[in-house]
Amino acid sequence: MLNKLLLILVVAFGAKLYFENSSHQYSDNQQDLNQLSTQKLLTQEHFAQTERNSFKCDGRQYCSQMTSYEEAKYFLKNCPNTKMDGDDDGIPCERQFNRFD
Repeated sequence: MLNKLLLILVVAFGAKLYFENSSHQYSDNQQDLNQLSTQKLLTQEHFAQTERNSFKCDGRQYCSQMTSYEEAKYFLKNCPNTKMDGDDDGIPCERQFNRFD
């Protein structure tokens, strides 16, 4: 009887330690994933900001003259006389860049 009780206590204590360790590892892994997601987002925002800063109105008006969707959006928003939004929905060069937001 005492052996069974001792065995139950050892198993219970082992299980408690196992689950405490598992939840701690899960928490650490979740924190690592959150940090990686934040770093990726910041990197994407940095490159997008750098790309936007490199655009400037230079007289181009047509989709065929654009090299990216972001460039077309910049031109549509900031430059005069653009001809990239035929249906006037604010989405430039829909067919060229397959954008139908």
